[in-house]
Amino acid sequence: MVLAAMLRARGFPVTTARDAGHLGHVDLYQLQVAADADRILLTHNRADFERLHRQWIESGRRHAGIIIARRRLPGELTVRLGRLLGRLSADDFTNQLFYA
Repeated sequence: MVLAAMLRARGFPVTTARDAGHLGHVDLYQLQVAADADRILLTHNRADFERLHRQWIESGRRHAGIIIARRRLPGELTVRLGRLLGRLSADDFTNQLFYA
């Protein structure tokens, strides 16, 4: 929640799984919700989302992007994400997997 608040303070529209009432749902559901909303998905779950990304692309499906972040202090991660999100357009993220 701290990271979400910090990103919001920098002007990024953030919705968390908790905010949306989606905590506890499977990863595929989380990606589908993000794709349907045309939102970039941020996760710490590297193994599962690398696999889901490959499957998603191989099946011809579209998502707005996935960012896999290493666990870091919220301030450090906010800076890293701010740089990444600030230098790329929404189109640059489409169907792409990034690491932060």
